[in-house]
This record gives sequence, C-alpha cells and structure tokens, in this order.
Amino acid sequence: MKILFVVPYVPSKIYVRPYQLIRGLVAQGHQVTLATLWTSQADIEALDELTAEGVEVYSCAQPKMRSLMNAAAALPGRTPLQAVYSWQPALAKIIAGLLLERKGKDAFDVVHVEHLRGAKYGLYVQELRNQPVYAHIKSLPVIWDSVDSITHLFQQAARQSRKFTSRMITRLELPRTASYEQQLALSFERVLVTSPIDREAFSNLYQDRCPDLPIKLLPNGVDLKYFRPGLEDQKESDTLVISGKMSYHANVTMVAYLFNKIMPLVWQKNPGVKVWIVGKDPGKNIQQLSKHAGVEVTGTVPDIRPYLQRAAAAVSPIQYGAGIQNKVLEAMACGTAVVCTPLAVSALQAVPGTDLLVADQPESFAESILNLLKNPPLRQQLAASGRAYVEKYHDWNQIAGKLLSIYMEAIQSKAYIDA
Repeated sequence: MKILFVVPYVPSKIYVRPYQLIRGLVAQGHQVTLATLWTSQADIEALDELTAEGVEVYSCAQPKMRSLMNAAAALPGRTPLQAVYSWQPALAKIIAGLLLERKGKDAFDVVHVEHLRGAKYGLYVQELRNQPVYAHIKSLPVIWDSVDSITHLFQQAARQSRKFTSRMITRLELPRTASYEQQLALSFERVLVTSPIDREAFSNLYQDRCPDLPIKLLPNGVDLKYFRPGLEDQKESDTLVISGKMSYHANVTMVAYLFNKIMPLVWQKNPGVKVWIVGKDPGKNIQQLSKHAGVEVTGTVPDIRPYLQRAAAAVSPIQYGAGIQNKVLEAMACGTAVVCTPLAVSALQAVPGTDLLVADQPESFAESILNLLKNPPLRQQLAASGRAYVEKYHDWNQIAGKLLSIYMEAIQSKAYIDA
C-alpha cells in the first residue's frame, strides 16, 4: 500500500504516535511518503533517521514566528488558533504536487493526516479532489487522526489548569474548537481517536443529534524492545519518578497536585522518600521543587529509561487530560509499578490492583505509595502484570496492523460511494 502521511511536526521519539505508526507500516512492507514541518536541527536529524529506515520524506521549515503570525491572523475570526498554527503554503504545494504526479501504479492509496493542527491539510486534499486536473484522486480517502478530542481537553484545562495563561487561552479556544471539531468529525472518510472517552466527546458535540460518525479507535502503543525492564537489584528503594513534558499545562498541574497534596502525607510517614521529576522544559515553579532535599528536577534527559527502570514506583496523579497516557505505558513496559489517578487509566483496559494501583484522593494515593515502597513482592507482582498488559494490548506492530485494516475499510467504502 502507498500512503501519504501528513504530520504538522516531525515524527520522533517525542512525537511518538506518528513515529511508531510510520515505522510499523514500513516494517510491514508498505511505502510511506511523509510530508511534514521542521523547526530545529534535532528535527532534521530525526528526519534523516526516518529516511534511513525507508521513509520517503518531504519537509519544509516552519519558524515559530510564522506559526505565531498564523495564530494572530486567526484571532478576529472563529477558526481555532491550533487549526492554523501549523499551516504552511509551501508544504501544501508539495502535497499538491505529489498528488498530481503520482498516477496509475504509483498513485497513493490513502492520505493520513494527524492532529487538529494538521486537519487543514486534509481539507486541502479534499478540495483538490474536486478539481478536474486531480480527477485521478477523486476516490482517494483521507483519514484524519485526531488523536484526542481537543475540545474535551480544553473543557478540563479551562477549569483546572494551574497555569493562568493556559486557562485564558483554552477559554478563548474552547467554543471555536468545539464548533470546528464538530465539522471535522463529518468531513473525513475516517476519524481516529485513541480512547472511547474521546470518541464519546466527539459524539457529545452533537448533543441530541446523533449522526453516524466515522470514528475508529486506534490506541497508543509502546516500543516494547526499547522500553524494557531493568534488573531488580538496580531498583532504588524509596524513589519515585514522575515524567512528561514539564511545560505542558496538564503535567504542570499534575506535578503541583503531587507536591501540594500527596507528598506532604508521604513525607510525614517516610521522610526519606525521593522524587525524580523527569521531562523537558520545566518552568520555574517546577525547578524550585529541587530545593527540597529529596527532589531532583532533571529537565531534558538523553534517555528516560534508566529513571523508569531504577525507580521503585512511577506516579501519575493526572488531574485532567485526554487520550492514552504514554507515560503510564512506558513505566509499565519498563517493569515499574505504577500508582495513578483514575483519569490516567480511563482509556486503558488495565485492571486496578493487578496491573497497577489506582487512587482518587490524596490520602489514598499517599497510602498506595507508602504500601508499595515497603512491599517489594507487591512491586514485583505489579511490575510483571504491567509488562504483560502492555505486551498484550499496546504493541505498536499490532496497532499498525489495525491501522491498515482501517485504511482498507476506508478505501473500499470510498470506492463504493464514488462508483
């Protein structure tokens, strides 16, 4: 199968979903042409890696100033700022050229577009399908991977984000995004989301009206060869790890909740407990936590695995969010016991008490941490069950296979409709 994969940011180990889906498709013998935007030297290096793995890459620079100008131009209107943030006419021109020149046996079978920031490119392809010169792509299906419902995420962030700027921006964007996602859900041949909660969020946009939405579940996975258990004797007792991009508003709120509500209760009973805060771009509020003798704020690390493998437990007291939490899957894959809030596992099939521990109040969360730290057999049981869970449900190779089935279904459906 020949796939045109459009992503508004470079697929990498940071933007792991498109990175692993593309690699999985190539590994299964399919031809993937990537059209994307880069912003840094690290992005260029990541693109070189994908090229070396057999991906055909087309890319354009997208300076941050251009993205900000896109957003500023959209402010007076009703289009979400995120929907235009990554628009680059030069990339659109490349996409149009590829679709025009690839005909016959070289024609693309499907176009895959990721995220709200990339949706405009998918709509652009649909416009091209109506032009006579593009008659050969009339039946070319366009798949939009929404990943999460951004409306659902903004609804939570507007109420709960600890960052004032995030609350203000999400309150501005919320009505725009709800209206726009409502339109997008019916605009593509298939829409992908990571969890049933996000699928329900899209349905809720229509309130009492219940259109037949073409939404398919495609969960996130974890690289099981890369994220693997370490040796048990490497575990550092009384050490917790909390991970994620530390400039992301939901993670900022998560860390604040951990240190304001949970850790005082833990330290009251066990003052020796240490916490590693691992993730790029921590703000001043998070950096200041390192003043505590038991806290290390790492910032960007070259490899997160040693922290996950060596910690006695991983904690994810998430207060709001959308989709599947990769930080939870990665910790489980590394054979580390996890304690999290219900929201962190709401999109998973993991069994609380067997695959991980779930607590919804600061007191119960702290008690779960303390119990784990003093009970090595429980940690080992959770570690083994957690690893078995991700192997069964979150192998990227299996998820790539499911994506291919969705492609085939969309291709057949589109051909039937246009016949």
